[in-house]
Amino acid sequence: MEWLMSADVYHYVLIGSFVYAAAILVGAFVAKAPYGKLGSERRGINLSPRLGWFLMELPATLSFLWFYLHGDNANQLVPMIFLGVWLLHYGNRGFIFPLLMRVPRGAKGTFSIIVVVSGIFVTTLHGYLNAVFISHLSTHMTPDWLSDPRFLLGMGIYIVGFVLNIQSDSIIRNLRSREEVERGEKVYRIPTGGLFRYVTNPSYFTELLSFTGFAIATWSPGALFVLLVSAANLIPRAFQVHDWYRKKFVDYPAERKVLIPFLL
Repeated sequence: MEWLMSADVYHYVLIGSFVYAAAILVGAFVAKAPYGKLGSERRGINLSPRLGWFLMELPATLSFLWFYLHGDNANQLVPMIFLGVWLLHYGNRGFIFPLLMRVPRGAKGTFSIIVVVSGIFVTTLHGYLNAVFISHLSTHMTPDWLSDPRFLLGMGIYIVGFVLNIQSDSIIRNLRSREEVERGEKVYRIPTGGLFRYVTNPSYFTELLSFTGFAIATWSPGALFVLLVSAANLIPRAFQVHDWYRKKFVDYPAERKVLIPFLL
């Protein structure tokens, strides 16, 4: 365990991680990740969306906790605050979000096992990169950091992104009524309200906003990796989902941007 916590090993893993994020960006533009609206019941081994999402996100919590608790600074105030932020974020993303999904009764799995395996690798990796830095390698996470402009700005951005992300997920979830789910009806509708007034993919935008805030607040290279690998995956997918909506609905609002309000 000690060798995994060393600065040298961390450095080499970090470099490899950035290379991997670049590869993800290339792959995401070449092929559509088969899950959600872009999933298929006919392609390879597929899991239910709830199970697939849960398995993919679970290592982010387990990996972070394991490495965090082995850090020399695990009992210090600032690392413990970031531990709480991490558990809040992935408690929502890894447990609450899949539990609340409205999957039509009897629907076949559309969450590709390839996506799950790839996701497990990434979430394990960024759990390691963030936990080791926050609880072991960082030197700036003293109580003075709580008044640093980077912490204050970053946490402000994170909180805004997190709250809007929950709102966006709720809007999408409630497009399909519980009655339709019980009847096994797979219904798609145009989402409205919240940031959907401006973009097709507010859940992706607010997820990236949250990770931007977290990266600033922690001033961590591990958090920068999370932001970059998420952007590499979500930005190409945002364009693919936008295209899906425009083809699915002839009356889809033409003024909506893809990802960033008023810009992109």
